Amino acid sequence: MTHLDREGGLAVLTIDEPPLNLYTASLQSSLLDALSSLETTPARALLIRAEGRVVSGGVDVALFGAQGSAAEARVFFDSLMTVPDRLAALPFPTVFAAHGLCLTWAFEVALACDLLLAASSAKFGLVEKVVGLTPAMGGTQRLAARAGVARAKEFVYTGETHSASALERWNVVNRVLPDEDFDSAARSFAAGLAAGPTRAHAATKRVLAHFEHGGVPEANAHVTAIAADLFDTEDLRGAVKSFLTDGPGKATFTGR
Repeated sequence: MTHLDREGGLAVLTIDEPPLNLYTASLQSSLLDALSSLETTPARALLIRAEGRVVSGGVDVALFGAQGSAAEARVFFDSLMTVPDRLAALPFPTVFAAHGLCLTWAFEVALACDLLLAASSAKFGLVEKVVGLTPAMGGTQRLAARAGVARAKEFVYTGETHSASALERWNVVNRVLPDEDFDSAARSFAAGLAAGPTRAHAATKRVLAHFEHGGVPEANAHVTAIAADLFDTEDLRGAVKSFLTDGPGKATFTGR
């Protein structure tokens, strides 16, 4: 199951399916309910975290055993893909905090977030090869977008787990934080994003989505209109006035 808590502008989604936070049908239903809530009542930032010793030990393999044909599996995988796709489409910053072992679906969800924070002892893996499968929740391609195609192939072909420090070097993990007080540090980081200019962050996501789709030329074709629209926001008008009156760094933001 999951818990979705609101702490001011920050939403905190906690994965809590002991003992290993395996992906089950009930967990998927809970994740989709949380996403529906975030789509209906947007936050200013989202932090995804997990309870327990590990972030996740993977997927309940019984879900794979229940698929009687390729056609059934396609329907099943299409339903799985809705989770990272809807997460990636949220119009505010999303942060995944990995405190320990983070395998398969959890890593794929992490890669669908804007930013990935990892404790120094965290490890990551796409280990679907042990059941003769390839990752099917977008992890392979999202890993390639961050680390390159060759790294993604190595990751999936070998099924090895990799350290947080290695993935930081590969531009997969954004920041490695100390194990001690990791949860507090991750919450503080995400709360800082939630206190920022929400509409501007959403605009940044839109520009970069264009870049991912069509490179610099497509992003250039859209960025001026996206940036100009921010002049209709209270945050920009207030921040410009604050800058001119009080100097830089004094503005506060409401998300409007």
